[in-house]
Amino acid sequence: MKQYTSLNRSFINGEWVEGESGKTFDITNPFDDSLLTTVKMASKEQVNDAFQDAYNAQKEWGKSPELRRSVLKKAITYFEEHKDQIIELLIVESGSSFIKANVEYGSTVGVLKEALTTVDKVHEVRTEQSIVPNKVNEIHRLPLGVISSIAPFNFPLYLSMRTIAPALALGNSVVHKADLQVSLSSGSLIAKAFEESGIPAGVFQSILTKTSIIGDLMVEHPVVRLVSFTGSTEVGRHVGTVAGGLFKRVALELGGNAPFVVLSDADLDQAVKAAVFGKFLHQGQICMITNRIIIHEDLYDEFAKKFVERVKSLKYGDPRDHEVIIGPIINKKQLEFSSQNIAKAKAQGTEVLLDGELIGNVLTPTIFGNVKNDSELAQTELFGPIVPLIKASSDDEAIEFANHTIYGLSSAIFAGDLDRAREYALDIEFGMTHLNDQTVNDEPRAPFGGMRDSGVGRFGNPWIVDEFTVTKWISVQTKPREYPF
Repeated sequence: MKQYTSLNRSFINGEWVEGESGKTFDITNPFDDSLLTTVKMASKEQVNDAFQDAYNAQKEWGKSPELRRSVLKKAITYFEEHKDQIIELLIVESGSSFIKANVEYGSTVGVLKEALTTVDKVHEVRTEQSIVPNKVNEIHRLPLGVISSIAPFNFPLYLSMRTIAPALALGNSVVHKADLQVSLSSGSLIAKAFEESGIPAGVFQSILTKTSIIGDLMVEHPVVRLVSFTGSTEVGRHVGTVAGGLFKRVALELGGNAPFVVLSDADLDQAVKAAVFGKFLHQGQICMITNRIIIHEDLYDEFAKKFVERVKSLKYGDPRDHEVIIGPIINKKQLEFSSQNIAKAKAQGTEVLLDGELIGNVLTPTIFGNVKNDSELAQTELFGPIVPLIKASSDDEAIEFANHTIYGLSSAIFAGDLDRAREYALDIEFGMTHLNDQTVNDEPRAPFGGMRDSGVGRFGNPWIVDEFTVTKWISVQTKPREYPF
C-alpha cells in the first residue's frame, strides 16, 4: 500500500506534480484517524492547464482505436496484478470491509473489461436513405471531447472508473477530481495504472484539490463537453444548473431513498438475508443502499424479530479484520449526521428494536420499528447503519409507501408471485427495481441510473455509448441536384 500513499500528488499532462494552491489536506484512516499522507492541493491555474492539456491530447487519442485498446488491456493487467494492494488501500483509506473492497475491486475490473468492447463504437458510419434523389446520408458517431469527472467517497475506485473507462474507450480525454479524503484510491491509483499502461500525456488527468479552491471550474471550463458527477442531490442540482446554463451535457447519479418491500407472499427468511446485506454493506454509505424496509403487516412481526437477531450477529470494528462487516463512518461530519438522525427519532418516541453504540468511529446498527413512512426518519437519506421498519396494511399500500419519496434510484420487491411483482415494479418511479434481491446492484451491461431527484443519464453498455459520444450527419450529393430557383 505504501506505493500508493507516496502518490499524494496530482497527475497532470503525464507528470506527478505538487499542488500549488498553498493549502494541504491530510488523508487519514477513518477507523483510527491515523495519518496516511498529506496532499498539497492543486491550484485553479493548474486545473485550468489540465483541461487545456486534455483538450490538446484528445483528438489524436480519439483517432487511435488500437492505442486505446492497448492501454485498456494493460490497465486491466495492472489491476489484476495488484489486487491485494488495491484491496488493502480501499480498506485503509475508505473504511471498506474486506467483502466490500472485493466487491468494489471486481466491479472496477468488470467495467474496464466492458469498456474494451466499446472501443470501435466511435467513428462508426452507417448510411440512411435520403428523400432527396442521388443523396447519401451518413451518420457518424464521434467522441464528445473532454469529459469532467467528479467522484464521491463511498465507492471511490469503482464510481470513478465507471465514468473514466468508457469515456477513454470512446475516444474522450478525462479530467478527474476525486473526493480528497479517498483520493489515493479514487485518483492516484487510477493515474498510476494508466501511466504504467502507456496512456499519452494529457489524456487522463487526476486533480487533487477542493471546490473551495477551484470553484465551479470542473463544470465551467470552456473545453468541457460533459460533466459526470456522483454525489448528493443538493450538489448535483448545482452542477446541473451551472452546466445547463452553458449547454453542457451531464450524467448525474445523485441521492437515494431505496425501499425494500416485503409483500405478503414473500420468502421471509430469504428477504431477511437480502435486507441485511442490502442495508449494511459499507455501513449503509451507498446511494442505492436499502434505506427503508416496508413489510406487509402479516409478516412484519416475524420479519422484525429475525432481522434484529441477524443484525446482532454482524461483527464490527477495524475493517482490516476480514471478518468485520460494520466498519467506520467515513468522517466526523457523517458520523454526527447519523447520530443526529438517531437522536431525533428517539426524541420523537420512535420504537427502538436495536440500540446502536458509538465505539470510536464505528457506529453499530440501530433499528427502529413501526416507523411512519412520512416521518422525517423514513424520508431522510440516512447514509449510515440506521434502519426504519415500516408496516403496510396491504401489498398495494406497501408499493404506495415505496413510491412516496422525492428520490428514484434503486428499489427492491420480495414476492412469491413474480408476475404480480413485475407489474408493481413497472409502477414505481425508480430507475432500477430488483425482484427477490436487495437494492445494491450494478452491472456493466445494465442501464444504471435514477429518476426524479436521483439524477439523469444512464451508465452501462450500450447506454453509456450514447451518453459519451455525439452523432453527426454528413450528406453526400452524388449527382447534381436540381433547385427550384
